[in-house]
Amino acid sequence: MLWKTLKETGVWLTYIVGVMGVVLGGHPAEAEWKYDSSGPPIESHFEMTTGKDGAPMIKIPEGEFLMGANDGPRNERPEHTVYLDAYYIDQFEVTMERYQVFLDETYHDSPPLWNDGAAVEEAKDRPAVGMAWASAKVYCEWAGKRLPTEAEWEKAARGTDGRRYPWGHMQPFVDIARYNLGTTGWVSYDTTLASVTSGTSGMSIRHGLKQGTKSPFGLYHMAGNASEWVADWYNRSYYEESPVKNPTGPAEGERKIYRGGSWEDPPKRLRVTARAGAESDFPIEANDLTIGFRCVQDGKNESSTVTQVSPETDNEELKKD
Repeated sequence: MLWKTLKETGVWLTYIVGVMGVVLGGHPAEAEWKYDSSGPPIESHFEMTTGKDGAPMIKIPEGEFLMGANDGPRNERPEHTVYLDAYYIDQFEVTMERYQVFLDETYHDSPPLWNDGAAVEEAKDRPAVGMAWASAKVYCEWAGKRLPTEAEWEKAARGTDGRRYPWGHMQPFVDIARYNLGTTGWVSYDTTLASVTSGTSGMSIRHGLKQGTKSPFGLYHMAGNASEWVADWYNRSYYEESPVKNPTGPAEGERKIYRGGSWEDPPKRLRVTARAGAESDFPIEANDLTIGFRCVQDGKNESSTVTQVSPETDNEELKKD
């Protein structure tokens, strides 16, 4: 009788999804990460601009958010409130196509395993990976931007509700995140990496994640696909002394921070609070293909075209999948 009642009311599906979430190690299904697909696209809630490199950017409003995790490893503790001024951040990871334009125009050194042909053909919509931290920084400056601070990256990925992943609390699915392929998982740029605009359709969407891979601010692939360099030096205990307003990390250090987890990493590395550090030339020295980046610019910038996106806006860049 109980099963019949659950089935008739449609509650059984929510129940099953919740149990699956617990079994997989995530939180039960909760309304806070179930987006209403009947409403306007998530991008319509935020002001957007186009960077000098042609990349769409979303404005992250000024205000507070929760950073870190008390149930995480020491480098994520303590959980603390941070205030950030408004800024724009690339909606997508910097693509191979855009990075190739940068290389061609500046004669900057290519990453060791860079494939010029793939960058303009079959893998042009994949994230650019394999560059040193300094090269990512130079690209952002070339585009009139900068690398995000660690705090800016986490707020853009997490929003203001303390979620565990960009899409909510539930563990990742293969159709919204590229992850867990391991150290032997590399095949090619177009096979191993996912398109930066992918992750908004499939099984996970049918199970309640209406916005798929997107963060609360509409950013794609803030978990998995490519890890992302940020501006800060790494210090395991920095959260114990970081300022409340606009933290920029330690003044010096030996390693730079990268965030988000990659195609290689297990689910725990995809959490929005997960922190990792590497020597700035690590990808070059190790022929590593897991780290890419995205750029930010300050909230007020007169050199870019600012538009207010609405549900009726015909933005083809947002419609690609």
